[in-house]
This record gives sequence, structure tokens and C-alpha cells, in this order.
Amino acid sequence: MAFALVIIKAVLEVAGLALLAQFLVGVFAWGRRKNNPVYRLFEIVSRPMTRLTRFVTPKVVVDRHIPLATFLLILFAWVIVLVELASSCRSDPAQRACAAVQRKA
Repeated sequence: MAFALVIIKAVLEVAGLALLAQFLVGVFAWGRRKNNPVYRLFEIVSRPMTRLTRFVTPKVVVDRHIPLATFLLILFAWVIVLVELASSCRSDPAQRACAAVQRKA
């Protein structure tokens, strides 16, 4: 169980950091951000989560707010996964994925 949670946590971290980096690149290249190759790379990395958020959210949510909603949903899911991972490692500390968690704590 802990191994699956570690994988989910890693996917959430990659998507969240891609959205954060996309935002930062967009701030520095505001008018030209759609032509910026780095911005587009981060957009490609975060696109699956953004599309999932667009599918889950009601149509009342404006498309330009979807990246922020995606980031907040990723953050919320990441916290839940961390709590579940800690609970799983407390219940069975012999799991292989728990060794890295226990070293960091």
C-alpha cells in the first residue's frame, strides 16, 4: 500500500511543480508566453491533470481559472496522500516504501 502511495505522491509532485514552473515562466514572459518553448513544455507535462480538472469542475468555472483549480486540487490530494502514507507506515513499518519515509522523519 505504501509503495502505491509513494508513486501517487510523486505524480502529484511532478504535476504540481510543473504548474508552478509554468506560472513562473508565464510571469516573466507574459505577452509571449504561448510562444515560449519552456512554458509549452510545462504545459504539456501538466495537461493531463488540467484536463482532469476541467472534466471534474462545472462549466461555470472559467477556462483561465482551471490551472489554479488544478494546482489547488493537486495540493489537497498531496496532503491526503501524505496523511495516508504516514498512517500506512505507522500500521506496518516493515514496508519497503516506509524506509525512506522513516529516514526523513
